[in-house]
Amino acid sequence: MNVMLDEMIEERNMCMQPMSGNAAPLSEPEMVKLKKSVPWIYFVLFFAVLNESMFGVSTPSIMAQHHLSTTAVSWVVTVFFIVIGLGMVVFGRLSDIYSVKSLILTGVVLYSFGSILGFALNVSYPAVLVARALQGAGCAAIPALVFVMVARFFTAEERGKMFGMITSIVSFAIGVGPVLGGFIAGSLHWAYLFLVPLPILLAIPYFRNYLPEEQRRPGRLDLIGTLLMGTIITLLVLYTTGDNLWLLVGSLAALIVFVSYIRKAKEPFVDPALFQNKLYRFGLIIGFLTFGTVMAAMFTMPLLLSKLYGLNARMIGVIMFPGALSAMIFGRVGGNLTVKRGSRFVMYLGLSLLAFSLFLQAFSTGLSVWLIGASLVFMYIGFSFLQTALAESVTLVLPGHHIGVGMGFFNMVSTLAGAIVTAVVAKVLDLRLVEIRIHPLITDERAYAYSGLLLLTFLVVVGTLLLYVFTLGKADRVAATTN
Repeated sequence: MNVMLDEMIEERNMCMQPMSGNAAPLSEPEMVKLKKSVPWIYFVLFFAVLNESMFGVSTPSIMAQHHLSTTAVSWVVTVFFIVIGLGMVVFGRLSDIYSVKSLILTGVVLYSFGSILGFALNVSYPAVLVARALQGAGCAAIPALVFVMVARFFTAEERGKMFGMITSIVSFAIGVGPVLGGFIAGSLHWAYLFLVPLPILLAIPYFRNYLPEEQRRPGRLDLIGTLLMGTIITLLVLYTTGDNLWLLVGSLAALIVFVSYIRKAKEPFVDPALFQNKLYRFGLIIGFLTFGTVMAAMFTMPLLLSKLYGLNARMIGVIMFPGALSAMIFGRVGGNLTVKRGSRFVMYLGLSLLAFSLFLQAFSTGLSVWLIGASLVFMYIGFSFLQTALAESVTLVLPGHHIGVGMGFFNMVSTLAGAIVTAVVAKVLDLRLVEIRIHPLITDERAYAYSGLLLLTFLVVVGTLLLYVFTLGKADRVAATTN
């Protein structure tokens, strides 16, 4: 263990060096024009992240309209996460070849087309899933390319300010999504949620006029690697929603082929050397577990509030509103704490708050709905802290030439955690696998499955905290002492 830790610390120290900039030099007039696009960059990012969290609260309404099981309705969230996760890496790679301007415009148009299609064809559940996939494909371009633009065109000082603002926007969008989704689904109809992202079309003329023109660069997208990765993910998620063992076998077979392929390909989907970094591998695991547990709670909560307490979508939004407000307030606090106290301190704080929240949710299920609402505040605050701190922790263990692809793959894994864990949670609830009467005050038998599931997510977060302490956290502490 000590030998492995020494190797990890050495890797971290090698990576903690100034990143070599690859920003394309822009003239002063071009920079002036580019900065005029910054508010619109924030604008489209808000709607991109908002869509990730908004649909979860509408699942009871979709389930009722289309007469679906919990597993079936989970695909409204799952298919979006699958496509956006893979799409973020694809658009990140394409940005090394094509103009960011043309790519983000393509993403905005595709995102909007999927939104219009979903609203128009909401009476057909298969059409809804196709529309969600199109939304995910277009939406993937926005966060992926926003980070590319910030890294490529802005100075270090400007990047720091912009990343702080981005953290606040992302935290607020994740928090306010269920509130807005509940209000719209409760007041109008859940299908109107498809129309919420359409204001991003207003950004098109500003992006066309203000974003810089870039020449096409040499390179190509690894289509075979992309298809193999898509096959791995899709078969794995299909396995989690069903009982067909052959889907798991197919996913593992595709994984073996993928690993063999990227070792031989000239321009692989992802550089295999990236995974030789032990700390990075632990970062991927921690990111998957962290984002997965939060997405599990966000998917479970609307179902819990609807089935146990009989709340409609609007009241579900009201219960979740304090959490959304706290995410907005504490989003930038987490960024500032990371700068002042370091990512390790903020990771400990964020994971502790998340664990406390899930523990409180588990013990409150079947009791006071307002106590559940209060516990959600701690979850949103903890998650807003973790977004900044975990990204910073992973960035610090990557060498400069792996920053782009490394963070792209990290974002994909974290996003796909939502797809995989949501599918697993839906299956667990359908099969009633974790029905636990935690304490005698819970008398409603319907609450047992939800309280047991939330207790399980609490234990996962505790395990994640311990994993961080003995890997990234320990390496960070020892490296800081050594330096």
